[in-house]
Amino acid sequence: MEANFAIPPNGSEVLFYESTSSTVLWIISVIVLSITFILGVLGNGLVIWVAGFQMIHTVTTICYMNLALSDFSFMATLPFHIISMIMGGKWLFGWFLCKFVHSIVHINLFVSVFLITLIATDRCLCVLHPVWSQNHRTVSLARKLVVGVWIFALLLTLPHFLFLTTVRDVRGDMYCSCNFEYWVANPEEQLKVSVIVTTASGIMNFIIAFSMPMSFIAICYGLMAAKICRSSIVSYTRPLRVLTSVAASFFVCWFPFQLIMLLGNIWKKETPEGLHILVNPASTLATFNSCLNPILYVFQGQDFRDKLIHSLSSSLERALREE
Repeated sequence: MEANFAIPPNGSEVLFYESTSSTVLWIISVIVLSITFILGVLGNGLVIWVAGFQMIHTVTTICYMNLALSDFSFMATLPFHIISMIMGGKWLFGWFLCKFVHSIVHINLFVSVFLITLIATDRCLCVLHPVWSQNHRTVSLARKLVVGVWIFALLLTLPHFLFLTTVRDVRGDMYCSCNFEYWVANPEEQLKVSVIVTTASGIMNFIIAFSMPMSFIAICYGLMAAKICRSSIVSYTRPLRVLTSVAASFFVCWFPFQLIMLLGNIWKKETPEGLHILVNPASTLATFNSCLNPILYVFQGQDFRDKLIHSLSSSLERALREE
């Protein structure tokens, strides 16, 4: 039996049911999110320190450092989401944090997938056109492209930021949700605009923040694989391993959530209850991606166990090094 159904405008629907199975999934989600917060803050903080302050700045380290910065920012806001989840979706932190915290979720999604796409493009150019890359692939250009990624992500997040606000229900409980009251006066028009905006937003997120970048990355991999097989190139093995693990983990973690959101936005009232119950586990898996990358960097280092025992920083530095 459905107890409460809240649809925050950030696309990360939080659903609460009274069934035993949904309660178990809810408890598991809270535990996993708490672990994700600890691992994400420590891991991404270490990557920012190593890539930003202990390594020579290269195109690769700049991209991975900004990826870690994006994930670290998201992890820093995770306690707000966990507390809201424990409180049954209620929002206790006011109007500004409602806008800010939930906007960080979207910024992280956009920045992460665009940076992974940028890294894949960079690797592809290095493999296909090594001479051109050596002459034109500069740190200055990389910084400009990364800044462009952040600006583009902010622009894509702006609509969510504008419509997000705190809303009280009939019982006086506060929620962080979309509110079109200031934009459309008629309640019927508000409902119509809400349906149009959330549907369009969900579909656009799936296209811009997932399917198009993943398709482009797949094309880059196909081109690189063909060139490597023909030329037997071995100098790009480690960077490609790191990129492969990062891109694969992003796809595996985000695909279930993106698919559920897309189907939910298309079906609306006809959405099966089973799909609703899967929202929390899927969103938890997507969030877990933000703490995975530092672990993957370390595992890509040579002689992982020995390196981890002697120096975690050296393992990260080796994983992020271009050559």
